[in-house]
Amino acid sequence: MTEGGNAKGQELLSAIVSAIVACDAEQAAARAKAALEAGVNPVVALQQVLAEASDIVGRKFDEGEYFLPHLVMAGDAMTAVAAVLEPAIPKGEGQAKKVVVIATVEADLHSVGKNIVAMMLRAAGFEVHDLGVDVKSSTIIAKARELSADIIALSSLLTTTMPYQREVIDDLKAAGLRNRFKVMVGGGAVTREWADLIGADGYGRDAIEAVKVARELVGVAS
Repeated sequence: MTEGGNAKGQELLSAIVSAIVACDAEQAAARAKAALEAGVNPVVALQQVLAEASDIVGRKFDEGEYFLPHLVMAGDAMTAVAAVLEPAIPKGEGQAKKVVVIATVEADLHSVGKNIVAMMLRAAGFEVHDLGVDVKSSTIIAKARELSADIIALSSLLTTTMPYQREVIDDLKAAGLRNRFKVMVGGGAVTREWADLIGADGYGRDAIEAVKVARELVGVAS
């Protein structure tokens, strides 16, 4: 089994990345199958392809070449690739999936941004539990405890609901649980300064950055 480091292996992996960047889920899955048939290591393929594709798509998004629909389609392509490669990974190989509990905080009904982040995290190999919108702090914390989550991700689009992100962190502190979970925040109204002010562990300006931050928080290689 090739690690993907030889010329042929790299060519196959680059072809998968290109299909993801082109937002072509069907072609991305077909190329992932071809890579497996050629003997490329699925663990290496999954890690390298998703990291490279995320970087390229993120750069295009930052430069204004791609927009939210492109992120959604690229996320679908990543999910299609993961669906091909993950079953080929022998049991016990690779890293155990890190668990993320994600929700839009209380009194906020916006879901689009959260849904994109959840999808991109899944595509990047995280086990994601999406609690939906308008979720109370107690519900978020209870689910995180139940699942022994690694990360709690909190979305807020409105300035009026941002304090509920702080409430989750304050409630974790009050319950003596703050050190058990990494907390990351994001959403239209949220800034890095706000994240620092409330004591969050991470901040994602968009879905691409959220994935990078999540990986950093739990020590998953990019």
